[in-house]
Amino acid sequence: MRSSSPTEPGRAATSPVHRLPAQTKVVALTALAAAVVAVPTGAWWALAACAVLVLGVVAAARLPAGRVTRRMLVELPVVVFCLLLPVVATGPRVEVLGLSLSRAGLEGGATLLAKATLGVLAAVVLASTTPARDLLGGLERLRLPRSMVLVLAFAVRYSVVLVGEARRLQTAVVLRGGGRRLRHLPAVAGAAGALFVRGYERGERVQRAMLLRGWSGAVPGLGGGPASAAQWAVACAVPAAAAVVAVTARVAG
Repeated sequence: MRSSSPTEPGRAATSPVHRLPAQTKVVALTALAAAVVAVPTGAWWALAACAVLVLGVVAAARLPAGRVTRRMLVELPVVVFCLLLPVVATGPRVEVLGLSLSRAGLEGGATLLAKATLGVLAAVVLASTTPARDLLGGLERLRLPRSMVLVLAFAVRYSVVLVGEARRLQTAVVLRGGGRRLRHLPAVAGAAGALFVRGYERGERVQRAMLLRGWSGAVPGLGGGPASAAQWAVACAVPAAAAVVAVTARVAG
């Protein structure tokens, strides 16, 4: 298994989370998300306990706070939705800073935001401690359909190429009088369509070239290796504790 972090090439991973096989982390993330979702609405002590568990994993992974914060920005649409939920929800109202808000919307929005934050934070840990090649190898070991693994593998391999083409298309739009205003959206949409067509055509050419060279349909060189019973136990400890918290909260509620 490769030991380098996907965000710091060449630097050896020094945390126990980095050294866990990718398949164990994928299963742990899925189980943790399911346990967090199972926590009843308004069970703040249970959500706080799950937050302590997730933050413990972040600390064990020794991830810089700045990097984690930047990657958490992907949650912004959920934050906006949760802020609007008390405004549009029905039911008994309560005055907060001069605004009439739904009591059920406040509780539901806060619970949803907490659950989403914990899920995104756990996903950030997985992405920050698992190289893409190891992640693909872990998915293959989890018996994910080969076609899906192939699609993901090609997406990872050619993402840099597509990003470069997107930048060139953006430069071309700007040089031709385009920009980021609303009236230039047709040009942006046209550039996106051209990028999709180019990517699709490149994929066809690459597939034909690989088939002509005797490609068997397997992706060689995927990282990762088998996980021991001890590694599975370590990876599943946090989701198991979160599941106990969720069941306890449901029984107590």
